[in-house]
Amino acid sequence: MADSSITKRALASSLKKLMEDSPFEKIQIGQICERCEMHRKSFYYHFMDKYDLLNWIFDSEIASYVNLHADQLDANQRVERLRQAYHYLYENRDFYRKALKIEGQNSFKSHFRDFIQDHIKTQTAYFLHEEIDDFELNVLSDVALSLIENWLMNPNCMPPDEMTERTLHLLNKKYNFIV
Repeated sequence: MADSSITKRALASSLKKLMEDSPFEKIQIGQICERCEMHRKSFYYHFMDKYDLLNWIFDSEIASYVNLHADQLDANQRVERLRQAYHYLYENRDFYRKALKIEGQNSFKSHFRDFIQDHIKTQTAYFLHEEIDDFELNVLSDVALSLIENWLMNPNCMPPDEMTERTLHLLNKKYNFIV
């Protein structure tokens, strides 16, 4: 299993480096493999396509951490996870700015929205002690995605701690999330 993780991380690093200079749409699997001296067969053993690799980067670097033992966290720990997620996105904002611009059926934005939706479902159950209906869940997911996307795309995006505080203020004001 360690070899699998090493291979995936090498491919991820290669894609990240290529995205520094090239639009995602122009990057080919062969370029990703060539950069880390691997065969295409290795790539396809681990990933269906470059979209799958991009989503894996997000899942392995932050989504898995945010979800780790989430059901066992108290309110302050949940807020700290939010703060750390904002820090991660801020520190990697150049990469995620490009990732969020990708269009199409398998876009990162769609994957990120699914993650946000699951996260909102979990958080509202914890803070509000009830499930929200699909309409409200979809609206909140779209709002959260827009909020994060607009924040990251702003050339002068506010620091992550300020983003955390402003997000919490909004949630406490509108949804009575007491933290």
